Amino acid sequence: MKGTLVAFDTFRGRRAAARMVDGRLDDLLIDPPEDRIVPGSIYRAKVGRPLKGQGGSILETPDGPLFLRQAKGLGQGESVLVQTGTYPEAGKATPASQKLLFKSRFVIITPGAEGANIARSIRDEERRVELLELLAGITLGEGIGLVLRSAAMDADDAAVLDDITQTLELARKVIAEPLTGAPEKLLEGAGATELAWRDWPTPDISDGEIGSFSRHDIESAIDRLGDPSEALPGDGMMYVESTRALVAVDVNTGSDTSVAAGLKANLAAAQALPRALRLRGLGGQVVLDLAPMAKRDRRQFEQAIARAFRSDPIETSMVGWTPLGHFELQRKRERMPLNGSLP
Repeated sequence: MKGTLVAFDTFRGRRAAARMVDGRLDDLLIDPPEDRIVPGSIYRAKVGRPLKGQGGSILETPDGPLFLRQAKGLGQGESVLVQTGTYPEAGKATPASQKLLFKSRFVIITPGAEGANIARSIRDEERRVELLELLAGITLGEGIGLVLRSAAMDADDAAVLDDITQTLELARKVIAEPLTGAPEKLLEGAGATELAWRDWPTPDISDGEIGSFSRHDIESAIDRLGDPSEALPGDGMMYVESTRALVAVDVNTGSDTSVAAGLKANLAAAQALPRALRLRGLGGQVVLDLAPMAKRDRRQFEQAIARAFRSDPIETSMVGWTPLGHFELQRKRERMPLNGSLP
C-alpha cells in the first residue's frame, strides 16, 4: 500500500510498534526485556564508589548500577536525581546524567535550562507567532524551561496546551521528590507504544488491533532482519553485522564491473544505511568497508551519507576516514540490538 501505516501489536510476547512506508518496514520499536533499564528512566540514586581517572562514579539504584560521568562535587553516599540516556555497552553500567528531560509529543520540559523555545524546524513565521502567544499564558516556574517540538507545527492548540500542562505537572512532581531515603525509580522510560506516539509523525493509517503485525506482513519483515544482507539498487549488496566492539558494514558492487560501480554502490549504501541500523537497533561505533572508489569521490560520498542521516531520529556523528580508507560513524545507543532484545 502507498502511504504510511503504523501498527501496534505484540511480537514474541513483547509490546511492539512498526512503521510501514509505501508497504516497506521503515522503523521498529520493541519493548526490551524486563531486566533492562530503559533510556529516559529517572532515579533517586545513591553515589557509590568513584572511578579514579574518569571523573565519574558508580550510582546505586534498585535496578542495578548506573555510571555518572561527571560526578565532581558529589560525595559517596549522597543522593542525586539522574536520568538514563542510552543502553550500555556489554558488561558496562548504564550511563546516566544529572540533566533531566521530560519529553512528550509536542514539548520537552527542561529543568535547569530556563526559557521557552520553539524548534527551529518550525519555519512558518505565522505559526511561530501563534505558538509564542500560546506559551505566553504558561507559567513555568523558576529554573524550568521548555522546547516546543516540530510536531506542534500542525497540531491543534488545545492539544499542544494539554500536552504542555501534563508534562509540566509530571516534571514538577519528579523534581520535587526529596533527596532522602533509599534509591528509588521515580519514572519509567518510554516503551515502544509511547515512543511511537511521541516521536513518529501522524500516519495515514493506524492499526492497533490484535494481529496487526500478521495482517500487514510485519512479522515476516522482522524475521528477515536476521539476515545481515541488504540488496542495493543495481547489483550491489550491503552487509550489516554487529560485533562486540563495533558494527561492521561491508559494501560490494556485485556483478557490476563498470568504472563507476564502486561509487554507485557506496552512494546507494549511504542512503540505505540509516534504515538498516534503525531497524536492527544498532549503535555505537560503525565502520564502513566501502566498495573501491577514487579518492576524489569521497567528498560526494560524505555529502550523501550526511544527508541520509539528517532525517534519521537517532543522533549519529560523521567521524570520517581511517588510514585504511574505512569510513566511521558514532551512533547513540538509543535502542537495544534487535538480536539481543528478542527471546
